[in-house]
Order: sequence, then structure tokens, then C-alpha cells
Amino acid sequence: MPEHSTDAATPVVSAFYDRFPYPGDPVQDGPPPGYNWRWCLRSVHAAVHGELQPEPAGGRPWKILDAGCGTGVSTDYLCHLNPGADVLAVDISAGALEVARERLRRSGGADQVTSLRQEQRSLLDLQGEGPFDYINSVGVLHHLDAPEAGLTSLAQLLAPHGLLHLFLYADAGRWEIHRTQRALNLLEVGTGAEGLRLGRELFETLPQNNRLRRHHEQRWSVDCAADANFADMYLHPQETSYDLERLMGFIEASGLHFAGFSNPAVWDPARLLEGELLQRASSLPLPQQWALIEQLDPDISHFEFFVSAQPVQVETWGDDQALLDAYGELQPCLWGWPSASLLGTDLEPISLDEPSLALLQAVEQHPGTSLKALGIGAEVVDIARDLCKRRLLLLKPGSG
Repeated sequence: MPEHSTDAATPVVSAFYDRFPYPGDPVQDGPPPGYNWRWCLRSVHAAVHGELQPEPAGGRPWKILDAGCGTGVSTDYLCHLNPGADVLAVDISAGALEVARERLRRSGGADQVTSLRQEQRSLLDLQGEGPFDYINSVGVLHHLDAPEAGLTSLAQLLAPHGLLHLFLYADAGRWEIHRTQRALNLLEVGTGAEGLRLGRELFETLPQNNRLRRHHEQRWSVDCAADANFADMYLHPQETSYDLERLMGFIEASGLHFAGFSNPAVWDPARLLEGELLQRASSLPLPQQWALIEQLDPDISHFEFFVSAQPVQVETWGDDQALLDAYGELQPCLWGWPSASLLGTDLEPISLDEPSLALLQAVEQHPGTSLKALGIGAEVVDIARDLCKRRLLLLKPGSG
């Protein structure tokens, strides 16, 4: 446990994660399975900005911070999906870090990057580090005694062009979880092995038609198969959750800027509505669309999103000439390439038609070539725009 952390809850939370190193994903030899585009900086840049960003000046590597890395699952992906980067991973739990170091050793993650440091430190005590081009802090701030101080600390570590990826609990989708937590607190089961045993026994004891038991069995039982995951969900000693209004106020108070959800499909009204209702919803400003989705879908259990140090101007590639002058790059987070049948960035099935497949193949075979110079034909504009929208093609502005 860090001796001089400025977070009042650190000793309690650190001890909890020493008992239950989280997440409980198994350690294995070789690279982590699949991908998560939210941990691939090139994919993130394309999603947030609509275009790839310039490489750091002077040939330096991208600087990445994994703030609250736990057992190293996120660090593993960050290293493998950002080769050549400079990565710092910190966590307050010695037990979790021990697993993280073993994970990265066996996966070869350290061999993929320019440097990797894995240190037992609080994200509140990183003075002198950074600035970072990308900070990943997933499922961390809501376990601080003062989440506002945590976000302010991360904001101070972010480069002017930097992006921060966050994951915070949402009130509505954790209704049953919160009631279960309060029940276990009333029963004084504790946050150790006895609490784990009695927590699992609770779901076996409640009547089968009980809402809390049904919700757990239908929604969370697979995720909670590992003891560490069950404990993190139901026994954690410190937790905060948000609704959309408080979330946006939380971001604004830090001086950062909301830069988009990292699960945008969840916040698309077309997921829930159709016909006239969808038309009405689609005509609303985006914040009101999101508020509508929050009311219509009480199963949303978390917010995952990007924030930026500066307001983001999104390139939509509406100008044909600018698009033709652009340089293309294949989305690095795909399964199945070079087949026409792929899994996309969110593991959704994709079938490419022949023109789309041909354009992606041409981009891959001729790196550094503008779309106009690929010789695909006049239809390249519509094809490229569609592939960019689907995040299969990443674009970098050309010289014009």
C-alpha cells in the first residue's frame, strides 16, 4: 500500500484488491485474445477526431498512462495495440500489480513497447510524470473517496492534445446491485472471504422469482464467475455512481471536455425506437437524445467515454476533394482480414461488397498513397466515406 497517498480511501481499497486482485482474467502465455479498439490509440484518434492524428514531434513515442491498471488486462492490450509506445501503469494494490507483472511477462507485452513501467502508486500522486498523449482509467475513479480530485489529477497529466478514456458506474443499471450491496452491509458479512461465501449463498437462498436473484443470474452470473469479479461488484467498500446530468457536471468541473461515448451504439435512438418516435428522437440535439436513451434503457450500468484537454473538432469528410487527397489506413482492430467476412471493432459481423473490399486491399497494398491516386475510380468517394463511417477505414488528411 502506498505510504503517502493523498486519497483517504486508499488503504481500505488497496487492502480489498490485495485480497481480490481484479479483474480476475486468467494469465496466459502470448498476446491477449482479440482486441479492444478503445485501447488502440490510432483507432481512438479516428473515432474521436474523425481522422488520424500526427505522430509526436521529434520522433518520440506516444506516452500512455494506465491509471488504475489492476491485474494488467488493460495494460496488456495497451502494449500490444500500441507498439513502440512509452507506457506507465500504476495501481494502489501490490497484489493486483503482482498479477499484472506476471501477465505482461508471459504475454510479451513489454517487448512490444519502447518502455513499460508498472508501479504501485496512486493516480493522485503522479506529479512529475507526463504529459500523456493518452490516459486509460477504466473503473477507477468511482472507487476513490473523492472522484473529483482523481479527475482533476488526471487532467493535469494530460497533454494539450491528449485524450482520456473513462468508465464510470451509472445509477439506473446498478439498481439491483446497490440493493444487494446494502443488504450484505446490513448482514455485516464483511469484505473478505466470509463476505464472498455469504454473498454467493445469498443468491442461492433467495426465491427463484426474486428480482435481485433473477437479475444476477440473467445479467451478471457469468461475469461474476471469478471470485475477484463477484467481490468487486457486491462487496467493494467504496463506490460512487452517476446519472447523465451529474456525469456531465463532473467532467465540466475538471476543466475537461466531453469527446464522445466509446460505446456510441448504446446511445443511438435507432437501437430502441422506430417510425415517428425515431424521427422525433433523431431531431433532438445530441444531449437530449442521450437523456432520452437514459430514460428508456434502465439497464445501462455504466458510462464509457472520452474526454479531451481541448474541445475536439470532428472531421466528417463531407468535402469530396479533401477526402480524395486523404491517405487511408486499414482499421487495426479487425478479425478475419483479408476476408470479405469480418468482425468489426465491436466484434459485430461485417460482410464487405467487392468495391469496399477492393478499396481496403488497395489501401493496405499502397501505404502513403492518397485515395485519388489509388485508381479505384470516381466511386471511391462514396465507398471511402461509408468505410470511414463504419470505422473500417482510417483517414489522414493529405496536402491538397
